[in-house]
Amino acid sequence: MPVDGRIVRAFEKGKTDGIDISAAAGSPVRAAADGTVAAITRDTDQVPILVIKHSGNILTVYAGIDAITVKKGDRVTRGQTIAKVRAADPAFLHFQVREGTMSVDPVDYLN
Repeated sequence: MPVDGRIVRAFEKGKTDGIDISAAAGSPVRAAADGTVAAITRDTDQVPILVIKHSGNILTVYAGIDAITVKKGDRVTRGQTIAKVRAADPAFLHFQVREGTMSVDPVDYLN
């Protein structure tokens, strides 16, 4: 799991791109697997989004974060803290797994 918490919104093919994991604001967000930081961008509300590229054309996407501790091009290892959960009501991490450009259920990778 990229953050300690419980899944509060499940993946639904065609409806959601990922899962939401409830976590206290300031909780560490960890890389789900070894990879390279491919992008750090912002959504329309200016909330940071971090993308990590992994082997096998897999991407993991982390949103609802702040205090990012890595930069584009950095190599990361599984379990490495990459950011913190952003303060919100409620606070949660939005987590996606993409095979190429297609969103898939992250739980299949987390189990």
